[in-house]
Parts: sequence; structure tokens; C-alpha cells
Amino acid sequence: MKKLFKGILGLGSDEGFMHFIENIEVIVSKVLSVLMVFVILAAIGDLGVFLIRELFDTPYGKFNTTLFKIFGLFLNILIALEILENITAYLRRHVFQVELVIVTSLIAVSRKIIILDLEKVTGIDIIGLGIAVLALSISYLIIRSSNSKQSR
Repeated sequence: MKKLFKGILGLGSDEGFMHFIENIEVIVSKVLSVLMVFVILAAIGDLGVFLIRELFDTPYGKFNTTLFKIFGLFLNILIALEILENITAYLRRHVFQVELVIVTSLIAVSRKIIILDLEKVTGIDIIGLGIAVLALSISYLIIRSSNSKQSR
């Protein structure tokens, strides 16, 4: 009881409060990691069911139409793995790694481009995705070169 009372009083100081906030961040990050593992496992199960269903139910010659959906499901899993990597990197270093965030964003935009139905989108949508890829690529190049200069 005395220890609990000391802990509550310790929150009044800046250092005690920051320690409390760091502990909350670690707990939230761990919960997010566990939940992301469940999301990844569910996505893998969904991909497996979808693949089996498409392989056995799709008539010959029509498999190409669902190929982009399959690529999208694969990329969803890769994006989820990158998000899990972002969370675990934060747990290790308590710093967001901007390079990982940009790579995850590039994968997400690439996924959108791969599964894009060109008959349903306008030219402005394609231009917007192109600008997003260009901006993310330039950002990645800047961060990468900055990180390589720092490690020398």
C-alpha cells in the first residue's frame, strides 16, 4: 500500500509522469503487436480459403480475372507484416523508424496500383497515385541517404 501511494505521488514529478507514459506506450505497443499477429493469421487463412475456392471453382481460362485479387491479398499480408515490424521496432528502440513507415506506405500504394481496375478510375486518380509513388520514393531516397551518412 505504501509503495502504491509513493507511485501515485511520483506521478506529480515530470520524470515520474514520463515514466508512467512510457509504460503505457509499451503496454499499448505490445497489445497492438499481439492483435496484429491475429490479423496476419486471419489474413493468411482468408488467402488460403480464397485460393482453394478459386483453384477448384473457377472454370478454365477465368483464373486470370481473379489473379489481381490474389495479388491484393498477398500484399495485404505484406503490409500487415510491415506494420508489425514498425510496432516491434518501436518496442525495441522507442523511436518510430521513418524509413519503415515510408516502405510500408510504398507497398500500400503499390498494392492499390496493382489491383486498380482501369475501367473504373479516372485519369486524375492515376495521376494522384503516380504523384504519391513519386513523393514516397523521393522521401525514401532522402531518408536512406541521410541514414547512410549518419552511419559512416
